[in-house]
Amino acid sequence: MYCPFCKAQETKVIDSRLVAEGAQVRRRRECLSCNERFTTFETAELVMPRVVKQDGTRQPFDEQKLRAGIQRSLEKRPVSIERIEASIDRIKHRLRATGERELKSMTLGEAVMDELRELDEVAYVRFASVYRSFQDLNEFKAEIDRLSTQAQKEP
Repeated sequence: MYCPFCKAQETKVIDSRLVAEGAQVRRRRECLSCNERFTTFETAELVMPRVVKQDGTRQPFDEQKLRAGIQRSLEKRPVSIERIEASIDRIKHRLRATGERELKSMTLGEAVMDELRELDEVAYVRFASVYRSFQDLNEFKAEIDRLSTQAQKEP
């Protein structure tokens, strides 16, 4: 780490502490040349995989697009922002955990549907209707019947 005051390369760490709920490390450093002290923050750089669309095009993962789609599905539904953010974090973790550099958009869509199914069934059906391109009421009914059957099987 270069000293921000004299640009010397040799610094030593005086103190390290976890901050931001363990997501960052705060380090107090001292320059061995000029003896000035300064603080650095260290975070893990976690790269999200690229998304391969149905037509074969590739684009970077866009968290804002993910959030907008989920919020659109949950519009006027009684789901807290905290639960939405936790779901987004779980989706991102799930995508990173694959270890892949690229993932099909279908994998992302299925992860979103899994989370929406847990958050709110109405939002899940809304998202599924767009994602799976429902063409008529029978497709809506089939999805609702499938949800009802799953709910009856679960304790």
